[in-house]
Amino acid sequence: MKYGIFLPTFTPFGSAQIIASLASEAEQAGWDGVFVWDDVAGVESDLADPWIALAAAAVATRRVRLGALITPLARRRPWKVARETVSLDHLSAGRLVFGVGTGAGSAQFGNLGEQPDGRVRAEMLDEGLDVLTGLWRGETFQYEGQHYQLQPTRFCPTPLQQPRIPIWVGGRWPNKRPLARMARWDGMFPLFPVEDTLAEQGAHLRQMLAEVQALRGPNPAAFEVVVTGVTPAENEPQAAEICAGFAAAGATWWLEELEPHRGGSALLSFEQLRARVLAGPPTH
Repeated sequence: MKYGIFLPTFTPFGSAQIIASLASEAEQAGWDGVFVWDDVAGVESDLADPWIALAAAAVATRRVRLGALITPLARRRPWKVARETVSLDHLSAGRLVFGVGTGAGSAQFGNLGEQPDGRVRAEMLDEGLDVLTGLWRGETFQYEGQHYQLQPTRFCPTPLQQPRIPIWVGGRWPNKRPLARMARWDGMFPLFPVEDTLAEQGAHLRQMLAEVQALRGPNPAAFEVVVTGVTPAENEPQAAEICAGFAAAGATWWLEELEPHRGGSALLSFEQLRARVLAGPPTH
């Protein structure tokens, strides 16, 4: 299992400089990845652009995987995202992961004049991924869909990572609609109800993964299974036990949540959250 930190892009991480500095410290502490939220509105505090923050983190690090989880592709133009992701893949020397989903919440969509209907956003997401990966190939590409149409065009350069930048697909349990999308790409990022116990989350993960694997069939390509949660730095055996339970259910990545209300606790300060990063991943 690999281990990453999962940062909101609002206070206390509401600047690219802070996120880049923490990413560097996470790398030194032994974490394998640094991932951020992709929000544009709806948070009553300082808010950093995730792509600017990831670019700063790419310059500040050398080893860790980087990505936004998740980017609602329906609120972005896929050809612009193609440019941004390839540029960031080159800047990071091939360490980018592209996480996608439909997104949720009126503050992120309807309030900003974006598509409020989740089903329509799902259609836009699937078409957007077709466009994005078509442009990544660096060959002449055209597309005729319901939501996107491209005349013959060619984007260069191509990503450093081949056959493509890994695509991880998000989805909430018990929604079954994202499963086919997860099976089509390179990884899954399931989210479970906050009231679920760890045992219930593990059971849900097994069920989701079984259905995704059935849809993938005999596919030899690497596939990542990414889960997120909270572990106690002060209790290393318990932290390792939590992660081991998800690994037994099929998870390949554990992302440590560093949201200020982490684990339902009272509001935590930046230094309290930073201390969890400096303590290192829950591997013992």
